Amino acid sequence: MYDIKALYEAASVEDAVRLLQEHPEAQIIAGGSDVLVQIREGKRAGVELVSIYGIDAMRGISLDETGAIRIGSLTSFSHIAADPIIREHIPVLGEAVSLVGGPQIRNIGTIGGNTCNGVTSADSASTLFAWDAVIEITGPSGIRRLPIQNFYIKAGKVDLQPAEVQTAIIIPKPAYESYHGNYIKYAMREAMDIANLGCSVNVSLSDDKKTIRDARIAYGVAGPIPMRAATAEAAAKGQAVSAETVNAFAKAVLSDIHPRDSWRAAKAFREHIAVEMAKRALTKSIQLAGGEVCE
Repeated sequence: MYDIKALYEAASVEDAVRLLQEHPEAQIIAGGSDVLVQIREGKRAGVELVSIYGIDAMRGISLDETGAIRIGSLTSFSHIAADPIIREHIPVLGEAVSLVGGPQIRNIGTIGGNTCNGVTSADSASTLFAWDAVIEITGPSGIRRLPIQNFYIKAGKVDLQPAEVQTAIIIPKPAYESYHGNYIKYAMREAMDIANLGCSVNVSLSDDKKTIRDARIAYGVAGPIPMRAATAEAAAKGQAVSAETVNAFAKAVLSDIHPRDSWRAAKAFREHIAVEMAKRALTKSIQLAGGEVCE
């Protein structure tokens, strides 16, 4: 039984903004894989919904004139994983979203819904943090864009103002060109489970593959929102590709992350696996970039 007061279907982004202005208490629904479950559980009883699922302009992946990758917010996880642009330039994002739920969820669930939930465990979020993603938002005042780090405000809350719709996620060309990445999800089960910790790393190497030009690392479930580990990134940047650098990078993450105790995992355990995941993900990223970690 779904206790829904009213459902309005938007025909376009502009129509969605108009409907949200006319019905200020209404909430957006896209694929519905999260919203419908919450309604059924009574958490959103009597809700008004604005469905944006029929807005095809918000689907698909493309390269713009600057080389930036544009991912429409209604693009499903399955579409992202299979898309040739993603596979060529940032295959790790496809690998990360392939770990979301089961096939049915991946077919209906959208990357916009995954990020707009504001939860730290979203498999796409930490990977997008590591790729310096930019969130595009459309509202009554037009379009605004902000770094994904600024989009997340606190657990379960993102920077969407009244009558605004997240319309796309953009990966600028400088954020992905010459970078290679790896995502690791730790969960109690291999499938259809929420991450106890997620770790996404990408790296850019020098032409001779001997030096780390740049490294980025982001975590999910290491704090109330997804987060970058800036201390670890600084520890690797400009350093030789070596086991010593990888170990220093991995240990440095403890200066930045803030995991907590929960029924899923203890804080100490999350800290332990955070270090190991950083080590493995950086090593794999270096290998994907054509380098070799030497002892």
